[in-house]
Order: sequence, then C-alpha cells, then structure tokens
Amino acid sequence: MESPRSLLNVVDVEATCWEGQPPPGAVSEIIEIGLTVVDLDRRERLAKHRLLVRPRRSRVSPFCTELTGLTQEEVDTGVEFAEACRLLGAEHRADSRPWASWGEYDRRQFERQCRATGTRYPFGSRHTNVKLRFTEARGLRRRPGMAEALDIAGMPLEGRHHSGADDAWNIAAIVLDLAAGGDWPED
Repeated sequence: MESPRSLLNVVDVEATCWEGQPPPGAVSEIIEIGLTVVDLDRRERLAKHRLLVRPRRSRVSPFCTELTGLTQEEVDTGVEFAEACRLLGAEHRADSRPWASWGEYDRRQFERQCRATGTRYPFGSRHTNVKLRFTEARGLRRRPGMAEALDIAGMPLEGRHHSGADDAWNIAAIVLDLAAGGDWPED
C-alpha cells in the first residue's frame, strides 16, 4: 500500500502562444494540464493524466498547434479553467500533495491565471523546481530544457515534446532519477 506522504504530483502546462506578439486583447492561457502521479517510496510513476482547458480570452494559433499539437477544436472540448483547478484538488489532492514542475513557468502561469480569473489557486505551498534541482545535482553551469536534461541523464523522450501529459511523464522520470541518486528533497 502506498503512503500518501510518498506521492508527488508532477505538473506541466501548455498555454496559448504565438510567434511574436499576441493578437490585441489575447493573453496566454492554459489549454492543457498534464499531471503524473509519482510514488517516491516505490520509485515509480503511477498514473498519467491530461486535462484540456478552454481558453476564454485567446485562441490557439497555428504556431501553438505546430508546437503542442493542440487545435482550437480540441481545446474547445475542454473544461473551464476554474473547473480544471477544482478537479486538480478533488481528483489529485493538489492542495495538500507536494508538486513539482520543470522551472517556474507552470507555477507562475497558474498564479497569473488564478489572479486574472478570480479562481482559487489549486496547489499547496510545497513546490519543487525540477530544473533547478537537476542543474544543481549535475553540477551544470546553465539550466537545460527538459528534453536536453533527459539526454544528459541518458533517458529517452517518451511521447511528444510540448504535450503537457507527455512532458509531465518525462519530468517524472527525471524526478525518479534524482530520487534514486539521493538528490530529491525528503519533504
């Protein structure tokens, strides 16, 4: 039986983006939340989740589709941002379980979008920046991107890069590699 204290949510988001400046009135909004649940005690990835989120103030650009594979039609089938945040708490205990992401972008994007929409922030305060942890553990001079970090660690990129669900899965592999080397915080 898994200990709830050993579980970690690894999160990666994709957001609307453009080549250059956004169109007038458009803002970057989360359109996909990828989440992988990791059991740090058992050293395994337990589950891979994907939430599509409907943007309200922007549309998916051709550049964004090329990067993420997501189309406007696909994200139109998603849930509202506030509902996505509610689901993170209800289904993934995001408010009480520690979480991690590659860098600070995902955390900051949630903070910005929660402020802008008046939505309750879904996460607790225990966040780990995997990019920083990996950089320090490997003694690197600069912080690599996630795909480069996988290469440095000798691990394959599984799935599509810039897919929130696949990137969360890959970041979780890096977390487990760090934990195996004693380079992951105990809590």
